[in-house]
Amino acid sequence: MHEAYINAYYLLNTSRVFVFTKHQNNSHIEREKVMDAQQTCMKTLMVPWLAYGHISPFLELAKDLTTKNFHIYLCSTPINLNSIKKRITQKYSLSIELIEIHLPVLPDLPSHHHTTNGLPRHLVPTLKLAFDMSKDNFAHILDTIKPDLIIYDYNLPWVPTFAARRNIPVVEFMIIGMAICSFSLHMFKKPGVKFPFPVIRLKGFQEAEFQKVLEYTLKVENDEEGPLDAMKGSCKIILFNTFTELEGKYMDYHSILTEKKIVPVGPLVQELVPDETEETETIMKWLHNKPNSSTVYVSFGSEYYLSNEEREEVAHGLEMSGVNFIWVVRFPLDEKVSLEEALPLSFVGRVGGRGLVVEGWAPQAQILAHSSTGGFVSHCGWNSVLESLKFGVPIVAMPMHLEQPVCAKLVGDVGVGVEVERDENGKLNREEIAQVIRKVVVGESGEGVRIKARQFSERIRMRREEGIGEAVEELVKICEESKLVEN
Repeated sequence: MHEAYINAYYLLNTSRVFVFTKHQNNSHIEREKVMDAQQTCMKTLMVPWLAYGHISPFLELAKDLTTKNFHIYLCSTPINLNSIKKRITQKYSLSIELIEIHLPVLPDLPSHHHTTNGLPRHLVPTLKLAFDMSKDNFAHILDTIKPDLIIYDYNLPWVPTFAARRNIPVVEFMIIGMAICSFSLHMFKKPGVKFPFPVIRLKGFQEAEFQKVLEYTLKVENDEEGPLDAMKGSCKIILFNTFTELEGKYMDYHSILTEKKIVPVGPLVQELVPDETEETETIMKWLHNKPNSSTVYVSFGSEYYLSNEEREEVAHGLEMSGVNFIWVVRFPLDEKVSLEEALPLSFVGRVGGRGLVVEGWAPQAQILAHSSTGGFVSHCGWNSVLESLKFGVPIVAMPMHLEQPVCAKLVGDVGVGVEVERDENGKLNREEIAQVIRKVVVGESGEGVRIKARQFSERIRMRREEGIGEAVEELVKICEESKLVEN
């Protein structure tokens, strides 16, 4: 007997939003359930930036909120929504609806580029422009759904303005860590004043790049709405994907800087759902044959691509370490290069059965959760840091750009990882890579790091069991106050 189901979603056409339903047996009963849920729950529209690293924690927060009587509308481009559809299981099918927003198709930005995944770096500003050009479409969605609350991303600073015109309360959700946010805001508000936490100190080459990011952000702030406007527009609180045991002191400082309450809702890490594709089966079979905690997983995220020089140093570092490894190598969608061409000559042959090189994608959560995995060579993107901590895997920190150097310093400070040092020009060194990998995965001197990672895993398990009661209480209060003002 087939279970009845209904999948309701909104497809935006040029002038209005249409509702479509797909249904099987007893669909009218399921439709009534959806309508009842919408009438009795708090209708919440969630709008992340167009990156998998953003929509993923938004989805996990959505799942948590549905357990507290929230009905969620998750809004993004079709290609971005496709990346998370399979993660919306039957359990959430009535309480999370996917809302498609269609961006204009620009000459150098076809619809398959309406996501940062695989997007050439120089097109990211074009993608932001396309999203900004869709404000009228977003207004149609607001007028159709009429949500009680909007939870939005810091990359969408115009959302509070649109919500204010309709008396809809808004709350910003920061998917990155507190250390980087408080560090950045400190630089904005107190230029020339040392950050109060000395462990967060950038080296010359890192500081120069970070300064460029700040200058660009300031220019945006002066010319148009920017991240500071997004922060100011949030009603009384800001939600953060973090937890007190990891970043409590940064939470307190950020609250002083923003004059808003900081409410942790993390760590939000996607549920471990085994992927059963042939490629995954091959990877996991290879990993099954390795001893416990003997293998290092190597990945630099879905949006950073190593230069030829960086790839060369990482390859030789892995080879010299003598440690088993799974290495995910990625290239931009428009770059035509074979894996064999990208790696050092005869590299695969020399490492033999000790290493597995995978192109494009690997089941990261499954690999990190496996008993054979003993370390994670990571760019220190925030989602990867939280995922590594969830599974108790120590980190070989190799930050590449943006907020990652600050996250790497945090990882070292709390004792769950060791950073790979670069030279004064920011260049990687194969000997240093090999040395840190050996220390973190198998060396006696790395035992403390391994113990600390396991301890954080236990704290995260306990934290997740506590739930998000504080956040729900704050969100409900904001909505109630908004209704009182409106009336």
